[in-house]
Amino acid sequence: MLICGVKTTHDGGVALIEDGRLVFSTEMEKLGNNERYAKIKDFATVFELLAEHGYRPEDIDHFVLDGWYKTHKIQSWHGQEFEVVLAPYRRGLLDDDLLRPFPGSIQDLPYLSFTHYAGHVASGYCASPFSRAGQGSYVLSWDGWMFPFLYYVDGQSRKVTSCGPLMPVIGDSYLQLGQLFAPFDEPIEYPHILGLAGKIMAYIALGEARQEAVEHIDRTIDAAFREVLGDRPDDDRFYQVGNGIEILKRIKKNVALPGVEPADMLASIHHALSVRLVQGVREKVATADFPDRNLVVVGGCGLNIKWNSALRDSGVFDNVWVPPFPNDSGSSIGTACAAMLSRTERAALDWDVYSGPALRDSTPLPGWREESCDLRDLARLLHEGDEPVVFLNGRAEIGPRALGNRSILAPAGSPKMKDLLNEVKDREFYRPVAPICLEEFAPGIFSPGTPDPYMLFDHTVRDSWKDRVPAVCHLDGTARLQTVNRDENEAVFDLLTHYHDLSGIPLLCNTSANLKGSGFFPDVRSAMEWGRVRLIWSDGRLFTRAH
Repeated sequence: MLICGVKTTHDGGVALIEDGRLVFSTEMEKLGNNERYAKIKDFATVFELLAEHGYRPEDIDHFVLDGWYKTHKIQSWHGQEFEVVLAPYRRGLLDDDLLRPFPGSIQDLPYLSFTHYAGHVASGYCASPFSRAGQGSYVLSWDGWMFPFLYYVDGQSRKVTSCGPLMPVIGDSYLQLGQLFAPFDEPIEYPHILGLAGKIMAYIALGEARQEAVEHIDRTIDAAFREVLGDRPDDDRFYQVGNGIEILKRIKKNVALPGVEPADMLASIHHALSVRLVQGVREKVATADFPDRNLVVVGGCGLNIKWNSALRDSGVFDNVWVPPFPNDSGSSIGTACAAMLSRTERAALDWDVYSGPALRDSTPLPGWREESCDLRDLARLLHEGDEPVVFLNGRAEIGPRALGNRSILAPAGSPKMKDLLNEVKDREFYRPVAPICLEEFAPGIFSPGTPDPYMLFDHTVRDSWKDRVPAVCHLDGTARLQTVNRDENEAVFDLLTHYHDLSGIPLLCNTSANLKGSGFFPDVRSAMEWGRVRLIWSDGRLFTRAH
């Protein structure tokens, strides 16, 4: 069976699943240097991507569209406008059947649509190792305009049960409360506001959670909750978007505490929400009667590595897993998975994180020298030259993280390298640079250093390594680690192995290769036109800009 999932709104994308295998997943931002979070502007793009992979519209058994808060949407198709009716954004929160389909038709082409939350839950569970093992799992879904809800997916029946809301704070609260405090109190236009939460998470390393501020935040949230929901706070029907926005408005009016510095206030907000999140899942799981203590985290808040780590370290679950596409970048996969769960006997998705677009052929710009360069030669160049290299290889990663195939790689031994990379990327000084490390060596360098192939948990750099790899140490001593083994990415594994042989260091700095405000470079020429890094490596060829 062929299922094509489509998300037309921000983080637009197209994904194709054939008999349980992900054939491709293409986000619009990764085509032609499109802006970050780009939408699908013309439905013809869907059919062009299918054709690129050898499929015709008539081959598809189910087209599936992601639900949205505007259920009636005007879409273009070869310049002609038509109306698409989508599943509602939030109904899955309140519906006994999360996987209830909403059928429709485009120009006589039938489709299904599932609520936005159904897509998040389905993508997380179906892609997880738990589904492949036939195990059940809790799924925590916390997205921008929604309360955090906990579900349980039965590994045998594939039935999805709602365990209810965890706390009265919608996901958007993190960035909206963050915008009340310097340096985030300047207006930021959409769509760039979508990346603000990550900046806040990096900035809190400059502050510390203050007990009086945390207690004040807790009182403020509780008061806003009671004002909006009255004396029926346990009724799930009250956990709707409108109530969530109203609660947030009241929190914003009263959250500031005089005498607390902005960085400390931001750290306190982060801590208060983290504690509530862990407490919420602890209470729900304690009263549930489900056999498997696995957890999948999805929704935009699944990109918060510190919250993920708090959930992992809580002891509530035996295993915690986060997909590389927990936010809306995975919604085209998710809505297709919702159809797979409800229309087939399959629950497990066979997928690879490098299922994005292949590199486009391009002609090098004048002024760039091209030569053969294998991975051993590149490792020597990185070791001896101590400068960054744009590394473009194979198909792009799916999800928002650069995981080696669309990366800028650099030695981590110089304390100046982080500042250099932030300057190259035009990023703020407090932004971290991630390490990409051979999996077998990670526990000796980081704590816990457990396998983390998608950069979705927090790790602390061990004291014995802080002076050896200062470029990947964040201001609070942590690192957003990516581990790599041969099966996950053979090229990066070989490069790191050669580099380790030369330097004694089994890791490199890793940051995304892209234009500011755009998706990953789709080809070598784009990196040349950007021109802020002198060296580009791709498919065994090294391109060097003439001085």
